[in-house]
Amino acid sequence: MSFRTTPSVDYVEDVSPGSGALPPRAWYASSDARSLSLNGSWRFRLSATAGAEDDSFAAEGYDAGNWAEVTVPGHWVLQGDGAFGSPIYTNHLYPFPVDPPYVPTENPTGDHLRVFDLPSDWPSDGGAVLRFDGVESCARVWLNGTELGEFKGSRLAHEFAVGELLKPGSNVLAVRVHQWSAGSYLEDQDQWWLPGIFRDVTLLHRPAGSVADFFVHASYDHTTGEGTLRVDSGVDGRVLVPALDIDAATGEPVTVAVEPWTAETPKLYDGVLATDGERVPLRIGFRTVVLEDGLVKVNGTAVLFKGVNRHEWHPERGRALDLETMREDVLLMKRHNLNAVRTSHYPPHPAFLDLCDEYGLWVIDECDLETHGFTEQDWRDNPVDDDRWTPALLDRAARMVERDKNHPSIVFWSLGNEAGTGRGLTAMAEWIHGRDPERLVHYEGDWNCRDTDVYSRMYAFHDEVEKIGQQLDGGTHKRRELPFIQCEYAHAMGNGPGGLADYQELFEQYDRLQGGFIWEWIDHGVKHAELGYAYGGDFGEELHDGNFVCDGLVFPDRTPSPGLIEYKKVIEPVRIEGWGSPLLERSRELGGGANGIVHVTNKQDFADLSALAFEWSCQVDGETVESGSLAVPSLAPGESAEVKLPEPPADGRGGERQWTVRALLADDTSWAAKGHVVAWGQFAVGARPLPSFPATDRPVVEEGRITLGPAGFDARTGALLSIGGVAVGATPRLDVWRAPTDNDDGAEWQTDTRYGMLWRTLGLHRMRHRLVSVEAGDDALTVRTRVAPAAREVGLDTVYRWTSDGERLRLTVSVTPEGDWTVPLPRLGVRFGLPEADRVEWFGGGPGEAYPDSRMASMVGRWQSTVDRLQTPYVRPQENGARADVRWVELGGLRIEGDPEFWFTARRWTTEQLDAARHRTDLAAGDTVWVNLDHGLHGVGSQSCGPGPLPQYFLKAEPVEFSFVFSTTR
Repeated sequence: MSFRTTPSVDYVEDVSPGSGALPPRAWYASSDARSLSLNGSWRFRLSATAGAEDDSFAAEGYDAGNWAEVTVPGHWVLQGDGAFGSPIYTNHLYPFPVDPPYVPTENPTGDHLRVFDLPSDWPSDGGAVLRFDGVESCARVWLNGTELGEFKGSRLAHEFAVGELLKPGSNVLAVRVHQWSAGSYLEDQDQWWLPGIFRDVTLLHRPAGSVADFFVHASYDHTTGEGTLRVDSGVDGRVLVPALDIDAATGEPVTVAVEPWTAETPKLYDGVLATDGERVPLRIGFRTVVLEDGLVKVNGTAVLFKGVNRHEWHPERGRALDLETMREDVLLMKRHNLNAVRTSHYPPHPAFLDLCDEYGLWVIDECDLETHGFTEQDWRDNPVDDDRWTPALLDRAARMVERDKNHPSIVFWSLGNEAGTGRGLTAMAEWIHGRDPERLVHYEGDWNCRDTDVYSRMYAFHDEVEKIGQQLDGGTHKRRELPFIQCEYAHAMGNGPGGLADYQELFEQYDRLQGGFIWEWIDHGVKHAELGYAYGGDFGEELHDGNFVCDGLVFPDRTPSPGLIEYKKVIEPVRIEGWGSPLLERSRELGGGANGIVHVTNKQDFADLSALAFEWSCQVDGETVESGSLAVPSLAPGESAEVKLPEPPADGRGGERQWTVRALLADDTSWAAKGHVVAWGQFAVGARPLPSFPATDRPVVEEGRITLGPAGFDARTGALLSIGGVAVGATPRLDVWRAPTDNDDGAEWQTDTRYGMLWRTLGLHRMRHRLVSVEAGDDALTVRTRVAPAAREVGLDTVYRWTSDGERLRLTVSVTPEGDWTVPLPRLGVRFGLPEADRVEWFGGGPGEAYPDSRMASMVGRWQSTVDRLQTPYVRPQENGARADVRWVELGGLRIEGDPEFWFTARRWTTEQLDAARHRTDLAAGDTVWVNLDHGLHGVGSQSCGPGPLPQYFLKAEPVEFSFVFSTTR
């Protein structure tokens, strides 16, 4: 056998999808046919170019003893401690010259070798197939010295017939993987560029008469309650579904009474496809997807998608995910009330779709296609509008559809993402519609809806979404008759997204708006010994997009972010309303809470409330004084009921009283345990008593010090020095700055105002405090100041008025803006320092952070924490950790009460240090705990790739007065 010594690498830049692979077919996890996993340790050699080495490594007997080793599935740049190169992150810029189909000569190429023996009981008859579930970006394959072929399509399965090449022992599997190829132009998908064999490699025995391709058609007629099953198979056989008494030939339709499959009620029937040579387990879900009356309907009912975009990610393994990591994602989604996932921007590992079937999630399955980088040249030479590339596009569409077509969870096929428009996309849509007319086709870039069945947009602002809901958006006639979804919205980068509740209100108000998918599920931080988690630029990339890759609802370790907690609350499947709930006007109409009535609405599309139990509790000053179960009817989807609460328990304390009603799982489910909180509502019974006392003490001036009640002040500056023996490291003074969030700074392409940049331009991060006077009066110490940025004429006239009754100390802050303030303020309150503080207790919103437009999940109660646990560990440090609606807080020996309620933040570094940090490890605890007591905060929005805060969440510079009462706890 001979091998080329001058290797040909023309296939790397060939626009074709490859050669030698078998036609795509349905994927299934297991059968009674033998299989052998080839995952594990492989020998590995890295070359700098595609043609640096010849093919001799593929020969039997080749000595690779001095090669390194890598783990498959895996990415070589995430192994070897940097010896095999580094990850590259770009949002849409190609990290190589745009010259399709050519790629750089510098093309990292990894040669992989795996020598394996067949098990002793491996069948001697039949054939065999070698399957690769995912290789980035181009692979060439040999077995025992014979070339099998080459392929592109990184997130797609490819199979090769190898039966005649196998031998009992020392089979040599050789795979050459190129980081860059013509296929890279189709895979510009806002993620790390990570070469390698990152999904499973499996050898499958194919007995004579074994299953080939098959298509499970399982429709449901909601008018009769019957399902019709037909399994088309390339090899004749029988279909057995014992629970339905089905025993039918392949291709034969059978109609029986069934329970339908939905994301809320994911009923699956176990079956078997049996041919002469193989038995393949089936999991069958009966459901029908149609476009009817301008709406996406499943089983006759319009669906409201409460979804998320999901890239595959693990902070150490990249896109090489194991089954338990996938399951963790699905369980987290279910436990946080999500009902849908878009597989951005490629088909996921097929096992993930099995989990969506099992646990219940609607799926938009997206093709492995994005050419976003061509936007830099106005889409010139875009492959999707170049007929030479159409076979590759069709191959990618077919490999997605054929692999995944038997999943009831999939309701949409998506052509891809941000690939412009062109003839190739039309060809894909036509092929998909012809192959699978039982599902709908999605593509966001098709604003005229020429090829799609839904009008899809990303990051449309609230006002435009409302116009679309009102059908005032215009567009083609076809588009005006289609439903609308936001395939991406509420960019979850850093602190945020804000405005979720406002979007959801629109989705629920207008039938045409069928929900959306948050961008995105997980922060793609790479675990890093020095930085904590690395993001774009941390590996020395020439081109990168920084932390734009960290924009998820969960942190890289899959800890839920405040954004996910907020989303869970916003999309609750049960609405519980009463007096004092966020929907205040509606609450007043219902008269809830105050007169013992709450309004409960089932917001689900299919399930009633029989799976839930309800409980009430009554709190006084945040502490529960009594609780019990609450009888709520098993409401059908969309139904509401008024439910009578019990008489409020007697309590003589006269404090602030409120009701809390929770909806809990009544029994264990596959995705959460009994008692898991699904929804909750809270409403006040009476007004909160405000802290007040007469100003009986007067300031006493002696030896450069002013004493007022329990407090001591510097007589020259008016600075607070101590309260009742508790030292104050830095006096309370006006603070308007916050470390800008990713959403404050916004994205450079945004057309609306980016206030984070304007704040810095105005100089709000370097405000100067000019002391005007210190006045010791008969009943108060008054300190007058002017707070203003250098080089600007605007300022804030600020007066601090201190009074005391001998035991407590009251600070009243009066702020009057001067000049023409054309921008809102980041925050408005006071900041001071304590030399010692750790444990924190407060009565107010919690347990997590909240901001004006992301506070739905903030539950009023009594909470405890430490200063360190108050911090939200965003991958790029920024403003975080505020608690809302705080009545009082205790820390460092002080108790602080607010009039009115306030926002509270405490951290072991200054805002300026937080602002300067780029990674978590840049923050080092100092000797002072810095405390912010804020009268107001500016909203956060989602302007990192979406709208900024809505006007109602702006913190305007206007005259205001607020107070705090200080006392000691020691």
